[in-house]
Amino acid sequence: MARIYLLEKYRNIGIIAHIDAGKTTVTERILFYTGISHKIGEVHTGDTIMDWMEQERERGITITAAATTCFWQPTRGGEEHRINIIDTPGHIDFTVEVQRSLRVLDGGVVVFDGVAGVEPQSETVWHQADKFRVPRICFINKLDRLGASFENSLRSIQERLNPKAIPLQIPIGSEAGFEGVIDLLTKEAIYFEGEHGENIVRKPIPESLKAEAVERRAALVEAIAETDEKLLHKFLEGETIEEVELRRALRVATINNELVPVFCGSALKNKGVQLLLDAVLDYLPSPLDLHELKPIKGVNPKTNEEVTREPKDDASFSALAFKIATDPFVGNLTYFRIYSGTLKRGTYILNSATGSQERVGRILRMHANHREEIEEMYAGDLGAIVGLKNTSTGNTLSDPENPIVLEKIVFPEPVISLRIEPKTKADQEKLGLSMRRLAEEDPTFRISGDLDTGETIISGMGELHLEILVDRMKREFGVEANIGRPQVAYKETVKGEAEAEGKYIRQSGGRGQYGHVWLKVVGLPRGKGFVFVNKIKGGIIPQEFIPAVEKGVKEAVGKGVLAGYPIVDVEATLYDGSFHEVDSSEIAFKIAAAIAFGEAARGAKPILLEPIMKTQVIVPIEFLGDVVGDLNAKRGQIEEVSDRANIKVINARVPLAEMFGYATKLRSMTQGRGSFTMEFSEYEEAPGNIAQGIIEGKK
Repeated sequence: MARIYLLEKYRNIGIIAHIDAGKTTVTERILFYTGISHKIGEVHTGDTIMDWMEQERERGITITAAATTCFWQPTRGGEEHRINIIDTPGHIDFTVEVQRSLRVLDGGVVVFDGVAGVEPQSETVWHQADKFRVPRICFINKLDRLGASFENSLRSIQERLNPKAIPLQIPIGSEAGFEGVIDLLTKEAIYFEGEHGENIVRKPIPESLKAEAVERRAALVEAIAETDEKLLHKFLEGETIEEVELRRALRVATINNELVPVFCGSALKNKGVQLLLDAVLDYLPSPLDLHELKPIKGVNPKTNEEVTREPKDDASFSALAFKIATDPFVGNLTYFRIYSGTLKRGTYILNSATGSQERVGRILRMHANHREEIEEMYAGDLGAIVGLKNTSTGNTLSDPENPIVLEKIVFPEPVISLRIEPKTKADQEKLGLSMRRLAEEDPTFRISGDLDTGETIISGMGELHLEILVDRMKREFGVEANIGRPQVAYKETVKGEAEAEGKYIRQSGGRGQYGHVWLKVVGLPRGKGFVFVNKIKGGIIPQEFIPAVEKGVKEAVGKGVLAGYPIVDVEATLYDGSFHEVDSSEIAFKIAAAIAFGEAARGAKPILLEPIMKTQVIVPIEFLGDVVGDLNAKRGQIEEVSDRANIKVINARVPLAEMFGYATKLRSMTQGRGSFTMEFSEYEEAPGNIAQGIIEGKK
C-alpha cells in the first residue's frame, strides 16, 4: 500500500481557543464542509472518553478522539490536501490536552470571540504555542453577535499577543448586519449563500468599503514586502507585486512566525469557514516545511549523541506518543504522531524511554464518526495503536535498530488536592484500578498516599478537573467514592542560606553504619527547581556514596521542614564529610544527607509558598463594587478593570486558597449573571499570619 497524499499536501493542525470562543462550532463546520458526516452532541462510537468533555460542552461534537482526518480542495481550485485536526479543549483545567497537542501539531488556528477579543486562556495557549514555535493563523469568530467588533478584537490581538498580526479580510457589516468578508489579496467581496453557506459568491467590493479596503490592502502589502528582500525592493520602487508573490512570501513569513494572518467570520452563521480552510493550506506548514524551521532532533539512548530524523518514509521510524486513552470497545489506545519512517502492522517497535519492545497490533486512523483500520502509516501521519502495554504519554517510539529519544512533553504540576475514599469495601479495588487508568491518560492527574493518615490523595489542575475525574470514575468504572474538601498544593522554600552537618552512626555488634556529610543549602529564584551540587574533592567521601547522598537530599526535599510540603527552588551543595573503611554504606549516607538537609533548611529562613491564580471576572456594571470588594477581601490584587460592551471585566491575581466555592458565591452576588475563569499563575510567599495558620493546622 503506497502513500496517497504527498507529504507537502499534509497539514497537521490544532484548533485552539479560550472557552466559549466558538471553537466547537468552527471544528464542526470544518467537518461539515470537508464532507465528514456528523451530528452535534452525539458520541456515536460509544467512546466514553469524550463524555466528560461533553459535560463541559467543550466537545459537543463527534470528534471522538484526539485526532480526526478530513480532506479539502481549495475554493479557488487546486489539489486536494489531507488535514489532520488535533482536538484541544478550551478550559484551563485541561491545559494538558492543549500542551501535548501543541507538541505534535505543525500549525494552529486560534479562534477568538468577536465580542471579547483576547481572553485569559487565549493568552495562555498563545504563549504555549510560542514556546513550541508553532506557526498560526487567527480567526475572529462570532461577528454576528451583539457587541461584536472586528476592529477591537484585532487591536487586542496586536496589543496583547503579537503586533505582527495582519488582517487578510475585513467584515462586510457588523452584528446582525454581518453579511460576508472582503478578501484584501484578491480585492473581492465574498458572500456565503445556500442553507449552510456552501455556495461561495464573489462580487466587487461595495462602494462604502472601497476606501477602507484600499488602505488595509496597502498596509498588508507593505507588511508582507518587509519580510522578503526581493518584494521590498519592488515595493520601494513602486512596482506592482503580484498576488501569487504576496501569497508565497506570506506563507514563508507565517511559517517563520514573522507574521500572523487574521481572518474573520461567523461559524454559527456559516460564514468564513471555507476561506479559513483555504488559509490552512495556503499559510500553515506541511511537515516538510517545518523540518527546515525546526529539524526533528533527539538523542540516541545507546550513545547519548544528538541525532536528526528526516521526515521521509524511507528514514528510520520515529514517533511520539502524545495521548493514552481507554476505549470501551478496543481497549487501550495510544495516539501517536509519526515524524519519520513507516509504521506497519505486525512489526515490533522500541519504546526508547523504557527500553522495551512492543508489537504493533492494530493501527487506527481516526475520522469524525468512525475508525478506519489500516495496514501502515507514513511520516507526517497521526493515528492510534491498539493495545500497547508499556507506553505512556510523551514516550518516543522508534526503530529498534536505530533508537532515538525525542524531546519530552513537560507537564505542569498540580495545584489542588482532594482526599478520596471508596464508599464500600467492594469499591476499594475498583477505585485503585480507575485511578490508575485515569492517571495513565492524564499526566496532570496524580495519586499519592498520606503516610500519616493512610488516606489516598488525588491532585489536579483545578476544582473542575478533579470533579470531572471523580464523575468519570463513577460513570465509566462504576466506582462510588467520598471526597474531602479541596486542599491547596502549598510548597516550601528557603530565603537565606545555611550549612549543617548530618551524622548517622550505629554500632550494634558486627558491622555498623557510618555516614557523615556537610551540606550547604541556599534559596534559588522562583521556578529554578532543585539543584544538587557535588563539591567533594580528594575522595573525602568515596564516589560510590555520592548518589546515595543525592537520593537522601531528594527524599528530604519531598517533605518540608515547616508543614511537610515539598521544598522547591533550593540548591544543596555537598562540600565535606567523612567515611569509615568498613562501616560506611549507601543507606548510612542517605540518612545522614536527609538529616543535614533538614537542619540546613531549618536554618536558611524557610517560608511557605502558595499558588496564585490569574483570575478574570465578567460582571454587569451594577455589581462591580461588590465583586471588587469581595476579591479584595480574598487577598486579591486587582490589576485592571476594563469595559466590554455593557459589562465590566476584572483582571486580578488571587490566592487559590481563597477561591474555593467562588462560582456559587459569584452567582449569588450577581443574580446569576457573573462568570469567571481562573488559571494558575505562579507561587508566591504566603503572608506570615496565613502561613502560621497552615503550619499549625498540619501539626
